[in-house]
Amino acid sequence: SPQQHNLTSYNVTTVAIITLEAFAGMWINAFLVSALCIGWTKKKTLNSNEKILLLLGCSRFWHLCFSWVYSFLSIIYPNYLCVQTMFQLIVFFQTFFTCSNLWVSACLCVFYCIKIANFSNSCFIYLKVRTDRIVPWLLLASVLSALAISIIACDMADTKLRNNHKITGQGNSSEASGQMDEQFFQTYFIYGFGFVTSFTAVISSALLLLFSLWRHKRKMQTNSMNSFSMDAHIRAMKSILSFFIMYSINFLFLILSLIPSTKEDNYVVFLSLLFLYAFPGAHSLILIFSNSKLEMTLIRILSCVKCK
Repeated sequence: SPQQHNLTSYNVTTVAIITLEAFAGMWINAFLVSALCIGWTKKKTLNSNEKILLLLGCSRFWHLCFSWVYSFLSIIYPNYLCVQTMFQLIVFFQTFFTCSNLWVSACLCVFYCIKIANFSNSCFIYLKVRTDRIVPWLLLASVLSALAISIIACDMADTKLRNNHKITGQGNSSEASGQMDEQFFQTYFIYGFGFVTSFTAVISSALLLLFSLWRHKRKMQTNSMNSFSMDAHIRAMKSILSFFIMYSINFLFLILSLIPSTKEDNYVVFLSLLFLYAFPGAHSLILIFSNSKLEMTLIRILSCVKCK
């Protein structure tokens, strides 16, 4: 039967911190999904931005859930990951929700860019006019792509696990933990491709919005009145730039987590886990405060809790 691994103060501290971050992020994204669903029942409809936020909140909630389960088991009960069914389920769901999170995040940035930026290009105008029709198909494509990659990752992980069982037999806990890290390397490599793709979309969206803002500012230099279009550009740029900075740091730590030599450095591993678990909740919190309705709902909930 699976046995508990010998715990150190580093292991206990790591599990405690990622648990706090994961559950805080899950609460934030659960609030995001709940608030949008309540609004959906009242209005009987969702706009394109709300559809993206709803799917993003769901994917981030479950991404944090399954990522925490894997981290907890790999640190506390690593031999549980040698159970084939358990291992397959964790690989499948973690990969699926991670890829969904990455691509839906990119969809949000592209949506902001298309909706707010002003370009005379015929292709851009076509996308701008048909954004509401394109968004559902874009989200469906993101989910189907994540599903395909998760199936591939699950099959690869299962094959590796079978091979390891044949080679190592009944290994001890520390050996099992090291073997599981090697199994997940290929899985990380697979959705690393998705991360690079979404990261490229974020960079492109930020640059296009910045260029559009610069052009709009030049046109408005002679006008002393406030421009709603300018305000929309600035709000979107703040949201995308904050996401871009966090995404860049997240990308850096993801790359570090893929390098075998860094796995031996506890400080690098700790910092990587610290940020990778903080990102889904922190960015969702930024999205909540950038939406006036969601912000007011959150403030009302927090004020009620404070009164009690």
